[in-house]
Amino acid sequence: MTTAALSPAEVRALPAAVTAPQAFAAFNLGTTLGYQLLADGEFPVPGMKVGRTWRFRRADVLDFLGLEESAPCADSDGAPEVQSGAPSKQSAPTSASK
Repeated sequence: MTTAALSPAEVRALPAAVTAPQAFAAFNLGTTLGYQLLADGEFPVPGMKVGRTWRFRRADVLDFLGLEESAPCADSDGAPEVQSGAPSKQSAPTSASK
């Protein structure tokens, strides 16, 4: 079975613990080849067996693919963003002196 390859944005959106099928899709590998590489100890990133399933760290997948954790926005000027609902520090209005 062949899985559809993931875009860089889809890879970045993966959960912290990536499943084998998700990792295979990130590397554009079919299921059979992916499990064969795991069995041979030749999978591109280290994995951990959890019960009968494999898990991989998203950070390892991103690192192998040369992707950053989050891509910078095209309209970003590098300034930190303000979160909606976040308290802002403003001085209290003063009364005019007479």
